[in-house]
Amino acid sequence: MSAINPYLSFKDNTEEAFKFYKSVFGGEFQTIMRFKDMPPEQPMSEDTGNKIMHVALPIGKGTILMGSDAPEGFGPPLTVGNNFSIAISTDSKEEADRIYKNLSAGGQLTMPMDNAPWGSYFGMLTDKFRVNWMVSFDQNPQR
Repeated sequence: MSAINPYLSFKDNTEEAFKFYKSVFGGEFQTIMRFKDMPPEQPMSEDTGNKIMHVALPIGKGTILMGSDAPEGFGPPLTVGNNFSIAISTDSKEEADRIYKNLSAGGQLTMPMDNAPWGSYFGMLTDKFRVNWMVSFDQNPQR
């Protein structure tokens, strides 16, 4: 396994929160993507399109603080305690499948493992203890 990273979800202020984290920790954003930058899967308002779909801020040695907005209609509504996920980056597709399968035992699948538009092999789940997980294998490490 390569790394485990915290993944934070916000109702509408991810950009504000991550600018704050950047001011605290320093560094530059590794990634910042908006919902409007993704292939159109469902219609969305201009406001929703401008929300953060994914942001990544490297902190220290090997840790990446990641996050996204959680607009209405894009997954379950946020409540206290479900606004974070643990993101696991694996060394292989097989390892991603194994971890996803084992973590999902007795839990709930949110998004099955599959190729994502941003080049990762990616899936999401909530384990039987109600902890949210994101599992990925970066198929294009040169990014």
